[in-house]
Amino acid sequence: MKCVEGMKEKMKLDEKESIVEAMLFASGNIVRTKDMADVLQMEETDVDEIVGILNQKFDEENRPLMIRFIEDGYQICTKPKYHEYIRKVQEKKPKKALSQSAMETLAIVAYKQPVTKVEIEKIRGVSSDHAVSVLAEFGLIEDVGRANLPGRPLLYATTDEFLRKFGYSNLSDLPDMSKFETVSE
Repeated sequence: MKCVEGMKEKMKLDEKESIVEAMLFASGNIVRTKDMADVLQMEETDVDEIVGILNQKFDEENRPLMIRFIEDGYQICTKPKYHEYIRKVQEKKPKKALSQSAMETLAIVAYKQPVTKVEIEKIRGVSSDHAVSVLAEFGLIEDVGRANLPGRPLLYATTDEFLRKFGYSNLSDLPDMSKFETVSE
């Protein structure tokens, strides 16, 4: 009887692994740990364990996939050692690149968020309308509300797509700016 119960538990775990893998694969984006736990009617720590088991299986089977923790959830992606091959395939597609002004604006948003366009322009010393709209179009920043200031300007912050594109799990992974030399005006 105990053996049958053990097999039922094992089948349940295998099924839950498959469900987690399917959710992550089908989503193509970050799936919050809490959401997966709710769907599977289990604790978030159980989801964490399942993700660990899946990553171990991916390694043992030499599969090109891994599951990364980003912010408060997980995303299935390819292992870094395959990025060069993927890059070569994607080179054939026309790409848009971020301009220097967009990169400067993105850095300001990343380190000062939430931040208004006026604050960005004060730091950069030039208009940032175009850079902000390009970054929003790329899904790297988004408006997250309004500042409690005259005119109630929009506040901007980075998105999960920003974390994904730059390989960060969360904002605390950003380089420590205090280690860089600052230029005085």
